[in-house]
Amino acid sequence: MTRRTTDKSKALDAFIAAKLEIDTMLERLKALSDAHFETTPDEINWGHVGTLSHYRDKLREISDMAFREGEHAE
Repeated sequence: MTRRTTDKSKALDAFIAAKLEIDTMLERLKALSDAHFETTPDEINWGHVGTLSHYRDKLREISDMAFREGEHAE
């Protein structure tokens, strides 16, 4: 096996590991969203809105990067 083949194999392994980690995070976030971020309507306050807005902003940044939209548009 050549060094280039070994490097490609290591890169593929690292890519798959990163993808699996992202998939796990997305599944956990989806479950948390389905549970309304563990809140009830009576509990909601501006702190919850701020936290959720922060999550949204971070996810929008990632989404814009992935799809080349927003400030990442070409």
